[in-house]
Amino acid sequence: MSLHISSTPQGFSAFITNLGIRDTTDDFVFIKSSVPCVADGVFTQSLFAGPSVTISRNNLKDSQAQGIVVISKNANVANGSVGISDAQEVLQLVATETGIAAHNIVIASTGVIGRRYPIEKIRAGLLGLGKKLTAADFHAAARGIMTTDTVPKIATRQIGNAKLVGIAKGVGMIEPNMATLLTFFFTDAAISANSLRSIFRSTIDKTFNCLSVDTDTSTSDSAVILANGIAGEVSEADFASALQEVAQELVLKIARDAEGATKIIEVTVDSAINYTQAKTVAKAIVNSPLVKTAVYGADPNWGRVAMAIGKCENEQQINPEIVVISFDNVKVYPNTLTDENLEQLRQIMSKDQVRIHVSLNIGDASATVWGCDLSEGYIEINGKYST
Repeated sequence: MSLHISSTPQGFSAFITNLGIRDTTDDFVFIKSSVPCVADGVFTQSLFAGPSVTISRNNLKDSQAQGIVVISKNANVANGSVGISDAQEVLQLVATETGIAAHNIVIASTGVIGRRYPIEKIRAGLLGLGKKLTAADFHAAARGIMTTDTVPKIATRQIGNAKLVGIAKGVGMIEPNMATLLTFFFTDAAISANSLRSIFRSTIDKTFNCLSVDTDTSTSDSAVILANGIAGEVSEADFASALQEVAQELVLKIARDAEGATKIIEVTVDSAINYTQAKTVAKAIVNSPLVKTAVYGADPNWGRVAMAIGKCENEQQINPEIVVISFDNVKVYPNTLTDENLEQLRQIMSKDQVRIHVSLNIGDASATVWGCDLSEGYIEINGKYST
């Protein structure tokens, strides 16, 4: 179901099509604002970052952009100078067709690594792009950026007179150092560059940066926000709250759709010395293959959580004697579990969303992270990804 035009931010148009990158599904998305936008972006820290990341980082240095190009099914990574040239050509083609300067366009690309764009198909498919733009259909855009996703991921919020929409793509290769996958936000709210940057980066850190599927960092992770200001100023607190809600909704949709996933895992660590410590411990738990497989099999082997905490050997302040581990409302450590407790724990671990709670009892900071279980389906999908 497409979003009604009235429920989307003002001033955005789009061109979404299939260029024949890999199959017959849409693989090219261009979203344009009618006016220049205040913008920000955060990107992968991978040493193998692709040209789309390096070019977009540079293009956003002035905190401005007017359009976003996304190519799916081909990451354009590890192709040397020709990969850089191809990405630059795509931007120049779009710039020529739309009249927007190439340096005011962000580019993102996702898919198989080490394969060159089918540049001839792209050149042919972009002819006349400027005359083909229509009112932005963000649901179609969310579908057009997909690779192994099974459903498009989109969320919206109203902020006073302004609107905010977020779309995301990604179900695997998710353990970022900055953002995750591809995710884009569009709003007609007016907000200063400094405020947008501060709010956006804080939001990404507490949502997408708290998501993990398989501990692998993509070469192409990109998170970008465009604010064109057409609807006027809004409360910064309301904007921050709406952005947090949209981002968290997208994170949960990604976790639920993760490759081979059958359950979401939510881990909260509290009573930590600081946020970094809480997040470190929570990530150690949600990333553990043994925790993931225990959740998949609804196996009440809570010792795997204790093991994962114990791996955080740099957190010397943690004292196992005062740590408390619970699954939902069932305390498993310290505790003597009865057969009744174990059955209750099995039922909790059979839910679609399994919540693990750890109290370190050494401070007042907390963090929540999200992930998924690990099933045979993950191997099935990734064992045949490039073919």
